[in-house]
Amino acid sequence: MAINTTARRSGLLRTAGAVSLAALLAGAASLSAHAADLQVKAPAKASSSGDDLWTRDKLTGDWGGERKWLTDHGIDIGLTYIGEVFGVAGGFRQGVGYEHRFELDFDTDLGKLAGWDGATTHVSVYQIGEANGLPQLSFTGSIADPSNIEALPSTRLFTAWFQQNWFNDKVSLRVGQIAADDEFFISPTATNLVNSSFGWATALASNQLQGGPVYPLADPGVRLQVKPTDEITFLTAVFSGAPAGANCTMLPQQCNRYGLTFSLSGGALWIGEMQYGVNQEKDAKGMPALYKLGGWYETADFPDIHLGVTATGAPISLASPLSVGPLNHHGNWGIYEVVDQMVWRAGKGPQSLNVFMRGAASPADRNLVVGYLDGGLGLKAPLPGRDDDVLTAAFALSTVSPEASALDFDTAIFTGAPFPVRDKEFLIDLDYSFQIAPWWTLQLDGQYIFHPGGNVPNPLNPAQTIPNAFVGFVRNTIKF
Repeated sequence: MAINTTARRSGLLRTAGAVSLAALLAGAASLSAHAADLQVKAPAKASSSGDDLWTRDKLTGDWGGERKWLTDHGIDIGLTYIGEVFGVAGGFRQGVGYEHRFELDFDTDLGKLAGWDGATTHVSVYQIGEANGLPQLSFTGSIADPSNIEALPSTRLFTAWFQQNWFNDKVSLRVGQIAADDEFFISPTATNLVNSSFGWATALASNQLQGGPVYPLADPGVRLQVKPTDEITFLTAVFSGAPAGANCTMLPQQCNRYGLTFSLSGGALWIGEMQYGVNQEKDAKGMPALYKLGGWYETADFPDIHLGVTATGAPISLASPLSVGPLNHHGNWGIYEVVDQMVWRAGKGPQSLNVFMRGAASPADRNLVVGYLDGGLGLKAPLPGRDDDVLTAAFALSTVSPEASALDFDTAIFTGAPFPVRDKEFLIDLDYSFQIAPWWTLQLDGQYIFHPGGNVPNPLNPAQTIPNAFVGFVRNTIKF
């Protein structure tokens, strides 16, 4: 029987317009893909409609024209696989492992789909897995997670939001299950790196309630963006304070295993950021640069990391046997800045060099990481004939609160035994990204972590601190 293409496509549009979140989740649970037996070639120019395997944008191509037709009518469906093999030397456990993430993205442009100008929607679902059940933090014991895809194995909803733009995209409002690390505190050059701290830095991830509304736990929230000029952007957002829900005594990911908690507890987290970007257009003659200044405030109560209280309410060290609980503080806050600047570009070639630096600070009495600084270099096209490859080198320094160090001193006094004093965690990260095809990126990444955990006891040998750790990665990212 002949297929009525027009009727079938119309049915697709009606189905996409009415698709429910539950259906997306059910479909995502059965999705899986594997990349194997692929020949490595030099990258070529991307072609969205070409049939050649090595020049198409996605591994599965244009689906015989259906993918382009869907895009033209306001529907984009994407599937991305990230898989990595890692090895750890040093730390408190040595070994190798594998972990992966499959990501299903479903985007609609409601202007094309339903005539609703300026309106878009986005839903993303993750399937996360590990081969040996041991995350990298179980090897290194570091404050910063060596991998930015690491999470407990699960199939979970990540983000699901609606966005409305007005005034030629000068103003936009996003509402739903959103993630702060999609838009805030981002350095474009730093995103090439594997270590999670170059995304949502330790000064935020360690200090905000339950790690903040970031991967793998997005959170109900509202985000407003205003662009009064082409160079200046203001971002602000408010999120529910506890992404894993109230009274979570386990890991937040365990409390909110499938991303369906939709927590409205834990007070509120406010984030604001001002951005100044110059020469951001593709054909800009000057060097592009991006500067950001931001801050956050959280309304929940936070325990003091040094002082507790006695039965009569008097302050005393948490290390004292007279302490019956922590001294609580209302609210928490932090400030941060980002600089990302191109400093060199070849006259007619593809080569360019970017530098970045980010810093953050928070109060010492209720936060583990009081000062944070990272920075590095990103060199595009470092080798002849490899126009889309990127070499990135960077460092990150997490400074432990002096109040946490004071607690360590007190612990040694009250126990009468030597106890290490926390001070800082420092890491370096070197990454080379091979753009094998427009749809396939291969990364070789090496990290060395000094003072994992900030100089804490080794859980396998408490008489010693955790040794410095080296982590090496081979990561594949494939867009289907």
